[in-house]
Amino acid sequence: MPGAGNDPGVWSEDEVRPFWETKRLDQMSPEEWDSICDGCGQCCLVKIEDEDTGSIFFTRLSCSLLDTTSCRCKDYENRFAKMPDCLKIDLKKVRSLKWLPESCAYRRLDEGRGLAWWHPLISGDPDTIHQAGVSVRGWVESEEGIPEEEIARYIIGEAS
Repeated sequence: MPGAGNDPGVWSEDEVRPFWETKRLDQMSPEEWDSICDGCGQCCLVKIEDEDTGSIFFTRLSCSLLDTTSCRCKDYENRFAKMPDCLKIDLKKVRSLKWLPESCAYRRLDEGRGLAWWHPLISGDPDTIHQAGVSVRGWVESEEGIPEEEIARYIIGEAS
C-alpha cells in the first residue's frame, strides 16, 4: 500500500503523498509535528542522571501526567507549567538526546527510516503501538506518591 512507509516512491500520479514523506521535520506545522508523536510514552519515563558520570538511567516510573493506559499526557496543553522537568521535544533534542528510543517516530524520520507499521498515522489505529509492544503500557507506574529518595529502586537500565 503506498504511503505505508514500507515502499516510499511507489505512488501513482493521482495519489498525494502524506506530509511525513514530503516534509522534513523542520518544515512541519505544529499540528503536523504533534501528530508525529507515536504515543509510546517512553520519553515520559522518569530518568535519573548520575552526577559523577553523567550517565542516564531509565526507571519504570512515568511522569504523573502520563495516562499509563493511553500513553498520552493527561494535560498536554499545560504540561510545562505543571511539570517543570517536562522536555519539549524539538528537532535539536531529537538529534541530541541519545536516550530517545530507536523506535521514536521523530528519530526514525530524522534518520530517514520512515514511520513504522504500528505508527497510528500508518495503521490508522492508536492501539497498534501497544499491540506491537513498543509503548510503556502495562509495565510502568506513575511517579505520583513515590518518595524521591526511593526512585532509584525503580531503575530498569542505562540509556545508551
